[in-house]
Amino acid sequence: MWLLDILKQSTETSISQPQEGFLVSSASRSGQCVACKGSRFLCGKTRCPIIVRAHYYLKSVPLMNSEDIEGASPPSVFIGRMGYPNVYAGPLVPPIHEDTTLYDMPEMWLGKTIDEIVAFRSLLIRGKHRVNVCKFNQAGRIIDKTRELALAENPVDVELLLKKKPSGRIFMDDEIQPFGPSAPIQDLLITNTKWEHHIEKATNDTDLRAAQAINELYSSGVLVTKIQKAFSVGAFGIGENRRLVPTRWSITAVDSTLSKQLMEKVRIFPEINEYRLYESRFLDNLFEVLMIPAKWSYEAMEAWYPGTVWNPAGKQIVMFSDWEGFENRTTYAEIGGCYYSARLAVCELLVKEQRQATVIVLREARPGYIMPVGVWHVRENVRNAMRQTPLKFRTLEEALQRIASQFQIPLQQWIRKSALIKDALFQKRMTDFLLQHQDA
Repeated sequence: MWLLDILKQSTETSISQPQEGFLVSSASRSGQCVACKGSRFLCGKTRCPIIVRAHYYLKSVPLMNSEDIEGASPPSVFIGRMGYPNVYAGPLVPPIHEDTTLYDMPEMWLGKTIDEIVAFRSLLIRGKHRVNVCKFNQAGRIIDKTRELALAENPVDVELLLKKKPSGRIFMDDEIQPFGPSAPIQDLLITNTKWEHHIEKATNDTDLRAAQAINELYSSGVLVTKIQKAFSVGAFGIGENRRLVPTRWSITAVDSTLSKQLMEKVRIFPEINEYRLYESRFLDNLFEVLMIPAKWSYEAMEAWYPGTVWNPAGKQIVMFSDWEGFENRTTYAEIGGCYYSARLAVCELLVKEQRQATVIVLREARPGYIMPVGVWHVRENVRNAMRQTPLKFRTLEEALQRIASQFQIPLQQWIRKSALIKDALFQKRMTDFLLQHQDA
């Protein structure tokens, strides 16, 4: 109740009393949230993420107070992972009729504020229908229509008939974008859809392997977001092997598959001949992408301030890192999907320039980043950095001095945590031996 009372006091518009159970939130076990009530920022964040999420949820109540939801899906679907292989799948439908493309197109979100992203994502009502991922082709009309919707090229008019009025839970996840309330589906009606023709061709080819389909679509200019949605609804692969893939897994699978293919090209290109630094700042995250003139290797590093998404109760800065050498890694990166999203972005530039390098992506997440918005944020931030003219340096020390001037976290902490920076600074190479003998 404290949450609803706070929202009624803080919003300029009146909030009608939602149906019981419309919004459920979880507070910290320590009781910090109840003591704070969104005003004292005891967790260290600059704003209360629960208040922000709940505010936009409740503003949308008048549009969702029914079991019959009509609107234009971006198009968008969501495949859950809880209970795998028996999961919930269904469309995401906003109760509005307009061009909703922006609602599920992360490639267009760079520059948007947290509030803007949460506002339009909170309008997406999730319809849920239980299905076995391996038997989705026999799951009936609701899943057939969900799949058809996911492959649509443009927004599609949808009528979503629910078994009860939608209810919401404030759910924080770093892998996927936020969305609005949900309810089980009674029926799903959609207008005629037009599929993106490259995706339609790949879908109809039941002898084409999924990885090959993903790479061919990307080479044809299909957006990563659209490939991920199609992959999630089992549109690719050898016919009998096709299955639904939870949205969270499909995003990372596509980023990983695409970057792996690009790395094969990068490894045969000549090395860059200077130290480069690319920079980007978005949603109170600062990215510094360091390229070292050496053979291909890659490292992703993250530093989280106290009060940020993955360090909410800590008093010290927490740092994570993972890396790989010249060959493909064989284990899943400990820092999760962000590792592969950033790897895809840097490989795109290296392939474009036909160069290879040792690449280190450093991310400093500050208290203004109050909630996760999805790994797209890392991909698009690093892509934005790659679009900038790089700063160039003669030595690694000069490049590191620039990084130190931009970050608030001392450079020594980054060096201690990084495998590749330490290697570049302290590992002796054959070229060093030859130069010493030349000088002698």
